[in-house]
Order: sequence, then C-alpha cells, then structure tokens
Amino acid sequence: MKQTTIKKSVSLSGVGLHTGQEVTMTFNPALENHGIKFQRIDLPGQPIIDADVDNVTDLSRGTTLEQNGGKVCTVEHVMAAVAGLEIDNCLVQVNAAETPIMDGSSQFFIKALKSAGIIEQEIDREYFVIPQNIYYHENDRSIEMIAMPLDDYRLTVMVDYNSPVLGSQHASISSLKEFEKEISSCRTFCFLHELEMLYNNNLIRGGDLNNAIVIVDRVVKEEELDGLAKMFNKPKVEVKKEGILNNVELHFHNEPARHKLLDLIGDLALIGTPIKAQIMAARPGHAANIAFGKKIKALIKKTRNQVNIPKYDPNQTPLYNTQDIAKILPHRSPFLLVDKVMEMEKSHMIAIKNVTYNEPFFPGHFPGNPVMPGVLIIEAMAQAGGVLVLSQVEDPENYNTYFMKIDNAKFKEKVLPGDTLVFRLDMIGPPRRGICIMKGSAFVGDKLVCEAELMAQISKK
Repeated sequence: MKQTTIKKSVSLSGVGLHTGQEVTMTFNPALENHGIKFQRIDLPGQPIIDADVDNVTDLSRGTTLEQNGGKVCTVEHVMAAVAGLEIDNCLVQVNAAETPIMDGSSQFFIKALKSAGIIEQEIDREYFVIPQNIYYHENDRSIEMIAMPLDDYRLTVMVDYNSPVLGSQHASISSLKEFEKEISSCRTFCFLHELEMLYNNNLIRGGDLNNAIVIVDRVVKEEELDGLAKMFNKPKVEVKKEGILNNVELHFHNEPARHKLLDLIGDLALIGTPIKAQIMAARPGHAANIAFGKKIKALIKKTRNQVNIPKYDPNQTPLYNTQDIAKILPHRSPFLLVDKVMEMEKSHMIAIKNVTYNEPFFPGHFPGNPVMPGVLIIEAMAQAGGVLVLSQVEDPENYNTYFMKIDNAKFKEKVLPGDTLVFRLDMIGPPRRGICIMKGSAFVGDKLVCEAELMAQISKK
C-alpha cells in the first residue's frame, strides 16, 4: 500500500461545539511522510501542531492538541474521517481554536475529503503490526481495552451507561472500508443531566439539537423544557417520557455505541502510525483512548528503535571507501568525517565513522576527558546524507549539498575515542526542487547516541 494525500485543497465552515465560534477549516495536500498536522492560521507565526498523542493537553470534553504556542480542540471527529479514508498526509488549517462540530459526526469531513480526491504517493505506507496483546484498564470506571495481533484493523466497542433508554450497546467494524457507510454519520451524544453542567462551565456554546443527541432518561418537567429551549435558542423543545430530546430520530438503533467507535478511531489515529490489530474496548472515553494510544505508541517506538539499529560487520567489504567518498563529497582532511558506506538504497543508507584519539578536535575539546563535539556528530551525519543524495545523480562531483535546517536534534550518549559511529540516514520524502529532508540516527553499538532531522539543498558548483 502506498501513502496517500488529497489532490487539492478543500474548505468547510461551521461553529465550534464548546466555543460557539465560527470557524473555517481547510484540508490541504501534503508530501510523503508529512503525517497529519493542524495549523492555526489565525495566530502570529501560524503555528503547526502535530496530530500526536504526545501533544494532547486536555480531554475534559473532547481531544485537544497543543504545540508551538498553538492549540486546537475537538479534533477527534476530523481525525476519524482522515483515518477512516486512510489518508496519511494532510495539513489541516483552522482559523479558530476549535474544529467545526458540523452535525456532531464525521460525515461532512468525509464528503469534503472525497470531493478533493484521494491520490496515491510514491512512498509505501508503513504499518505497525501489534506483536502481542496490549492491555489497558481502569478498575474504578470499569474500562477495559485490548489490542490483539491481527493482519488487519478491526474494532469493537461496548458501552453500558445503566440507562433505561440506552441499555447495553455494542458496535464493530471489520475493516476501515466500512467506516464511511457504517460509522461516519453517527453523532455525538450526552445525557440531559450533563447539559446544565456543561453550559454553566461555559461549554457547548455552539451546541444545537442538530449537532448532538441528548439522551433523556427521566421524566422532565415543563419548566425544565422551557429552560432548555432558551439554552438552545429554540421556540420549544419536547420529549417523550423517556427518549431523545426533541424526539430526534437516530441513524442507527445503536448510534451512541457507533459514535464511541468513531471517537476511538479518531483518538487512536493520533498514534501517528497506521496499525494492524483487533481492538476491543469496553466503556471507552477520550482519556482512556489516549492513554491506550500512548501505550501502543511506546511499543512502536521501542520496537522500531530495536529494528533500525544498524549492524556493522568490519569484515564486510564497504560499498564506498574513503577514496570513493572523496570523489562524491568536496570535504577533505581534517573535515571529511565519513570513512565508509556499508549499505545504500534509494531511501536509506548506512555509513561508518571511526573515532580515534588522533582526531584534531580532541586536544581542545575536554582534553582531560575527550568527548566528540555534538555539532561534529551532526556534521558527519549530514555528510553521510550528502553521499546518499549525490550518489543518485550522474555527476556528483559537480554538485554541493548545503545545510538549510536542523530539527529535533537530540544527544543521548557521549562519543569517545575508540568508538565506531554507525549512521543510518532515511529520506523523509523524495527530493523536491533540489531540497531533501532526512532523518539521521547515530549509534555506537546498540546505543542511540544522536538523532536529528536534516534539510539540505543540492546545487551545482
């Protein structure tokens, strides 16, 4: 399966459920490996917020993301639509602090994204297959969740609110291909006794009987109905003895359970990696979904760190030795910091730097306790990336690569004389207009000592 994005930008407008603010949201195409990101175009600097469980800051009445000084609330229905259509890369721009609630479901987002067109990209989609059962539970709220190994993505949700109206409900899908038809139109819901509390806490200012199902599980007096009519700016609201406020017709008999499934799909999409698993959840909610998602993400990170540790065999004949590298890179002693290239593919490579006590920087960099400068580890990593990029042009000796940006640089361990640095460089996307972006990792043995995202420009001499 290839990664996907949308063919063109598409916008839709509505109100935020809790803020009541008018908001316009625009879905935009994005490059490979971009992922899903939100952008607050109404704020100075237009900060970008990664759709990531680690950026969740509030779960009181929906899922809120915050990063780089920007915040966007109630993202779960948007994320469910993106995940339901299996879109990997998209920039979602909003001009307010909350996504539009529309009718309380994902169907309007589905229609907008499909109208923009979904296209395949060049790079393969990378799934994470759950290797063993992953459990999450909260005894005090009787919440249980489990992810089990499966070469597909199936989800089942069970809810039980001790309500005579709802009773026990369950919903399931055996593939994301069922999401649009079976789940996307299912609306958010709450109980009547929650409305006053939410309203008094300055929430649901954009709430309307057209964008939420209100469950009434007790007899309601006439004066209370008059108060609700005033709250929702309606001339009148009504209800049967027990049922749905204003007698709204449900799309499915188990629409609340299906909406909980929608929320679960949206929240788990914040893991940032499409997964293959069978998910079963009893009484899920946003807080539990995100805690469960963080548990899965931690396993993904741990597993990938183990899988991507490059193995260096000094007996292996290198693809490029120092002389070959000098034909590609313009650097020379003492600034040529790559000794060998051991592996090379179109999108990744593995290179070696032998760190000796005779390096020219050691006499001046902590001479009594020599440590390789972090900036030179990054430089060596970038030179390895330069070999990766320039090896794919016919006349590399006629090109130079120049640093443009370093992001998310982290130094985790000291590099000492006698260490062998093993670099792994992965292309984040194909070069565009002479610009390439790579993820670099440096290892000593099995230890990750440094990592960074590097942007470089390729230009003719």
